[in-house]
Amino acid sequence: MAKNKRQKQAGQPKQEKESLTLADQLGGDVLAKLKEAKQSLAAEEQKKEEERTARLAFERKQREKNMSFEELFEKYGDQGSKY
Repeated sequence: MAKNKRQKQAGQPKQEKESLTLADQLGGDVLAKLKEAKQSLAAEEQKKEEERTARLAFERKQREKNMSFEELFEKYGDQGSKY
């Protein structure tokens, strides 16, 4: 019986150690570095997306610029005003 009580008491600190979160285990400095890296990756991804949309808009304008009058008329039709 005495052994069972000792085993139960010895098992409790293990459970407390296991319940620690990842942030608790890593420490403040490492966690701050991870958050900073995450923010920089998100900013880089946003910058790439903006560049891609700008490039697509430029390419669309260039294609339209190089269209003939007939192609433009087929695409947009007679949408002009009466005046």
